Amino acid sequence: PLTSNGYTLSQAPNRLGWLTPSDPAQPRARLWEQFQAQGYLWLKGILDRAEVLAFRRRFFAAFQDTGLLAPGHDPVEGIWSGEEEDKAAARRILMEAVRWAAYEAFCLAPPIIRFYEEVLNGPVYLHKRKLLRYTKPSDPNATGAHYDLTYLRGGTDRVYTSWIPIGDIPVAMGGLLYLEGSDAWGRRMEAELAAKNRDLSPEERISAYNRNMAQSGWITKDLPSLADRLDSRWLMADYEAGDMVVHSAYMIHAASMNVDPEGRMRLSTDIRYQLVSDPIDQRWANDWAPDDRL
Repeated sequence: PLTSNGYTLSQAPNRLGWLTPSDPAQPRARLWEQFQAQGYLWLKGILDRAEVLAFRRRFFAAFQDTGLLAPGHDPVEGIWSGEEEDKAAARRILMEAVRWAAYEAFCLAPPIIRFYEEVLNGPVYLHKRKLLRYTKPSDPNATGAHYDLTYLRGGTDRVYTSWIPIGDIPVAMGGLLYLEGSDAWGRRMEAELAAKNRDLSPEERISAYNRNMAQSGWITKDLPSLADRLDSRWLMADYEAGDMVVHSAYMIHAASMNVDPEGRMRLSTDIRYQLVSDPIDQRWANDWAPDDRL
């Protein structure tokens, strides 16, 4: 069953659908028209699969002595040990990994820069705060429904997220889900919040955790009820290494639980690009940490 934070989505099949894949070889103007209509682009094979898998192998190999990985497997498989890892050691390695030159190069891959500079018509900026996360099978906690501008209000709203699966991530491994047609609803919701936040201090106004927001900044953990409320569907996908999803700052998305029968860990990264000439949220000028409250 497809679940997220204890809620089962697959009990309402009319509230589930599939992402529409896009060929990155199509003319950029046509792709951008599709992006504006959908709020996202699932760019199939835009990155070199071998390079993505090589980074996955390097990442998990760094955790060999933490108890995270099952012994006797190639690190690229990312098979969870099923045991409690050395959390302090694992956190230290993760915080080192987000500062690796190899990770920076991965996020600055020429196909990514080329795509953004062509569709945005100018030099682009990669936010330093980049999220690199693994998800173990059976972890009941998943990212709730939200849109990214909630956490990026200190800059332009023309900021775009690239979500990159680092390895194959079929639906069972808990990849991202997108709420169909939600870009427009996210824009309306942000406009309503901006009106409510008008009398707050500048610091509180841009915070995802101000008095008018939920404690997490999320809209809800209850994905089925949100789909019912908006009469929409959660769109899922069997992602593959080499794919990249681009979504707008208003597109509502969430994640589901990893129930992979082979015990593989999901690995993915979230990075943000924008035109360098647009206002930049300076809170995102530091390396990511899980407890940085952004």
